[in-house]
This record gives sequence, C-alpha cells and structure tokens, in this order.
Amino acid sequence: MSQSLSKLYIHLTFSTKHRQPLICNEIRSDLHSYMAGTFKELKSPALIINSVTDHVHFLFRLSKNVAMAVIVEQVKKSSSKWMKEHTDNPLFYWQRGYGAFSVSSSKVDIVTRYIARQEEHHKQLSFREEIERFMKEYDVVEYSEDYFWD
Repeated sequence: MSQSLSKLYIHLTFSTKHRQPLICNEIRSDLHSYMAGTFKELKSPALIINSVTDHVHFLFRLSKNVAMAVIVEQVKKSSSKWMKEHTDNPLFYWQRGYGAFSVSSSKVDIVTRYIARQEEHHKQLSFREEIERFMKEYDVVEYSEDYFWD
C-alpha cells in the first residue's frame, strides 16, 4: 500500500485593504478563533494566528491535499464575511495579495515567537517595512510593489 507524506510549515501574512486599521482588540480573539476553524476544515492546522489593527500573520501546516491558493482564498473569503457580520463595517475587505513563506521545522519556534510579538514588533516597523524585509530574507525576486499593495 502506498502512502503520501508531507510536513510543510507556512508563514502567511496579508493586510486589510489599503491597510485600514479595522481589526480592533474587541474582536481580535474571536476573529483568530474563526480563522483557526477555517484552517482546520482545510486540513491545514494553524499553530499560531496573531494580528494588529491592519494585518494578520499565521503559521500553519500546509495540507498535502489542498493548494495554498485555495487555503488563502477560503480563509480570506470566510473571515471577510465574518468581519462584515460581526463589526459595524459592511465594507470590510482583505488586500488582494498575500505573502507566504516556507518555514523549516527547525525554525518553527522562532517564527511562532515572532508572530506572538506582533504588537511589540510593529511599534518600530511598519507592515510595508516588514514585507520588504521578508522579500530580502526569503530572496523573493518577483516582488513588485505595484501588485502587492492595494
């Protein structure tokens, strides 16, 4: 009998449309819980989810049966609908783009701590500066500001 195995960790991040500060403290925990449920349904369990007012970070284990683009689409779509239903902003949207980066098993703890410290981290660095740092760190040559930021 054959068997397919995988253990791929992904650091995913995306922002609210135009980086509007729409993720307030009052709903943050419930939003994270809702998103964790979506990841679980997609057989891609989240290890940690954290956000600040204008963007969110995830560390999750990628399903061997569901494509990354499908996971991102479903998480964004379902959580956008959830935000519209649970806040007073019927025009809530996520940005179209996203950043997804592979994480070595040996770096899972480091990335987990990084995501856990988002509020503290963003007192010194904007989301744009953070993404540009990721582009250099992960050697992403296809990055174009014209297409990532909306």
